[in-house]
Amino acid sequence: MRETREELDELQTLLDASLSRSTAHLRSIINTESTLTAEQLTQIVTGMCTLALSTVTTKGEPRISGVDGHFLHGKWHFGTARGAAKARHLAARPAVSAAHLRGEDLGVFTHGTVEILNPQDGEPAADWPDLLAYFTDFYGEDFFDWDNDVVYYRLHPHWMTVYAADIAKLTAAPRS
Repeated sequence: MRETREELDELQTLLDASLSRSTAHLRSIINTESTLTAEQLTQIVTGMCTLALSTVTTKGEPRISGVDGHFLHGKWHFGTARGAAKARHLAARPAVSAAHLRGEDLGVFTHGTVEILNPQDGEPAADWPDLLAYFTDFYGEDFFDWDNDVVYYRLHPHWMTVYAADIAKLTAAPRS
C-alpha cells in the first residue's frame, strides 16, 4: 500500500460522497454490505489492473479502450503511446470514465479528469520521478523510450464507487 493516511481519508470521503449522490437504483446494488473501504480497495487493486477507459472524439463520439491501470496514492495512473488516438482525445478533452472489472466479483467505476504527468514539451509533474521509478521497476527500464514513446496520466476522480460481491473473499487473499 502506497497511500498516506491523508490520501486514504480523501479516498474514503470521495467513495462515501459518490455513493451518497448515486441513484436509488445504484444504491440498491452497491451499498455498505457490497462495497469496500478506501483501505480495503488499496490493498486489493495492486499491480497492473486492466482499465476500460472511455474518451470522447472531436465529434463527441465515445471511444473505449483498454489501458494498464495502476492504483497509486488513491488514484488511477495509466499510459499510452504518444501518437495514440486516446492521447489526442485526452489532450483536447481530459474528461474520462474508467472501469476495472474482475468478473462478477469486483467493479471499480471512476469518472474524472486526467493530468498529463510527463508532457513532451513541458514540465513533468512534481512526483513524476517517483512514478517513473515505479513504472520502470514494474515494466523494466528498457521496455519503452520513457521520454518519447509513452505519455502517462493521473485520473483525478470526482466520482468513484466500488462493487464487491464478497468482501471477505476479496480481502482474504490479496491479488499478487
